[in-house]
Amino acid sequence: MEMLKRPVSGCITIIIATFTMLVANSAQAERFELGASAKEADAVIGCLYPMTGRSATYGRDSIVGIQIALDDLAAETKAGLTPPKLRIIADDPRSKASYAVRLAQDFIAKDKARFFCGIVSSGVAHAVSDLARQEKVIMIGTDHASSRLSIEAGHDYYFRATNDSWTSMAAGARYLRDIQKETGWKRLAFVGPDYDYGHVSWTDLQLALDGLGVEYETVSALWPKLYEPDYSIYINALQSAKPDVVVTALWGGDFIAFIKQASTTRFFETTRLANFDTGANYDVMMALGNQPYPGLILSARHHNNWPETGRNKRFVAQFHHLTGRYPTYAAEGAYTGIIAIARAIEKAGGSDDDRALITALEGLQLALPEDPPGFASYIDPDTHQIVQAQAVGTVVHNEDFPPSKLMVGNWAIYDAEDLKPSKEMVKRRRDAVAGGSEAVPPPSP
Repeated sequence: MEMLKRPVSGCITIIIATFTMLVANSAQAERFELGASAKEADAVIGCLYPMTGRSATYGRDSIVGIQIALDDLAAETKAGLTPPKLRIIADDPRSKASYAVRLAQDFIAKDKARFFCGIVSSGVAHAVSDLARQEKVIMIGTDHASSRLSIEAGHDYYFRATNDSWTSMAAGARYLRDIQKETGWKRLAFVGPDYDYGHVSWTDLQLALDGLGVEYETVSALWPKLYEPDYSIYINALQSAKPDVVVTALWGGDFIAFIKQASTTRFFETTRLANFDTGANYDVMMALGNQPYPGLILSARHHNNWPETGRNKRFVAQFHHLTGRYPTYAAEGAYTGIIAIARAIEKAGGSDDDRALITALEGLQLALPEDPPGFASYIDPDTHQIVQAQAVGTVVHNEDFPPSKLMVGNWAIYDAEDLKPSKEMVKRRRDAVAGGSEAVPPPSP
């Protein structure tokens, strides 16, 4: 394990091989150190990603995305530019808020971290975001997606570098509006994990549909626990409710398990299933085999096959060259977080002035792999949420990204500006919290 702890920019093979060993030994996980040494670094970034368990894929791919960002910055140095030298430390929060906070405190005290990044669970992210505000450490969220973090719980030190639940549900609401004109669907159900991300996603979808004037009837809203092994009672309840469309916020292995279990019933014969935030992830595509289930509507925060730009093709190729496989969306999110920090340090003239860094991040433009031609992502100065376009589609045969035989296609593209929450809605939700009420209902106990 000693090789892992050395700064290893350019030594991704060592990282991946060692990471595989760590995942296999799920009882323990060790932290990763990448990039510049402590002596050479212009800034230290403490990242929290899952490295064991059902969501380890997200941590694994995030580490590779971080390495690609470091390699891109190193290429700039070779070209005569002067990007900051970054030291990245990553550890596994084990999906536990209290443990994540302890790791983050250690990043500050022991490693002198000036930034936090990462985190898959929105519940864990809330706890670390609170610490970031207290300790005045800038946090760049790269995976968790609850819009509550950037709206109700937003603060100066929190930024998010990937689509949140509002963005994805705003795109999803537009897709549902558009297909309603063709299919006439009316009956809507929702199933999501029983914690902050699931509940906020459902509220965001309802707000977005209502804002578009879509008429529908809610026939069911179900809340399985995170990492639920058996979805049979939920699938049966959905079939009894007879929805035309089921929208889900299940993600990762949970979403795959739900699909596999639903496929043993008549579920896909009677309803369409939509996942607008995480459903088009590459691990889902592989799990579907070679027969697309009828009626699936999917999107994700990054796609290997959209947009078909040089920048996206290059990112996917870099990932595949380093690992021999194709990335989940987590990789591009982690890549974005590191690049955002580097650009903010450049713009601020260093990493020591908090206010200068915050100002640099507010409105920061980033040309990213997921950006369609003619558009560059940017960070909204008000919410600190990145503003991005989104593509929604259906599953089609596509063997360009083996071993998957399926990808999403038949794209409907929604412009980034149309997916921003209105200033009125943001103000209303923040005012509700300031007044002592919950603008978004809290998760069930």
